[in-house]
Amino acid sequence: MRLPELRRLVLEANLRLRTEGLVRLTWGNVSGIDRDAGLFVIKPSGVAYEDLAAEHLVVVDLDGEVVEGELNPSSDTPTHRILYREFPGIGGVCHTHSVHATIFSQAGRELPCQGTTHADHFHGAVPVVRELTAAEVADDYETNTGLAIAERFREAGLDPMAMPACFQRFHAPFTWGRNAEGAVTNAVALEVCCEMALGTWRLDPAQPGLPPHLLEKHYRRKHGPDAYYGQKS
Repeated sequence: MRLPELRRLVLEANLRLRTEGLVRLTWGNVSGIDRDAGLFVIKPSGVAYEDLAAEHLVVVDLDGEVVEGELNPSSDTPTHRILYREFPGIGGVCHTHSVHATIFSQAGRELPCQGTTHADHFHGAVPVVRELTAAEVADDYETNTGLAIAERFREAGLDPMAMPACFQRFHAPFTWGRNAEGAVTNAVALEVCCEMALGTWRLDPAQPGLPPHLLEKHYRRKHGPDAYYGQKS
């Protein structure tokens, strides 16, 4: 993919955060990667969404060096870089502080699958990533955030393509996808599922979660070789 096209797609994905109601102020960022070129495009740090244009986006290589752009890249760029390195199947990363998903992050509570809406997007409970140690924060906070996410998935044997989301303890959610748009779609789904779960528990604190056979049916009908949801491209 040519960089101008990737810039356009990443810009659209970042602007979608605002239209979907996932961000306040400048609390969020999306990136997208060109795997062949080994470059990713990311939102600049602290730039308001209403002011954001394609020329403001920053191109970064997988060593974390800025290749193109006049502005500083997002402060979360090292986390994105680590996720691209550790999860080679992903093509986009999204980070927000959307309200309901951030509640789960701050509480350190995983999101169990409560219904089929969740199962359509996430294959099981969305995990919590441990808090960073004082030494990790002092050393390289954002890089160690990415390493902690990769560590959690590795130790739990989680497939990042089947579970494209996590809650960073005390921080906020990260999601990813096959491209920047997919990463944002998963952020939307995560936020809605968190809100639905909180509402479900208010009505029925003992709700046991979606039965496994329904979880598998809803996940597999949208994902994998036997998927039949939607239209064939």
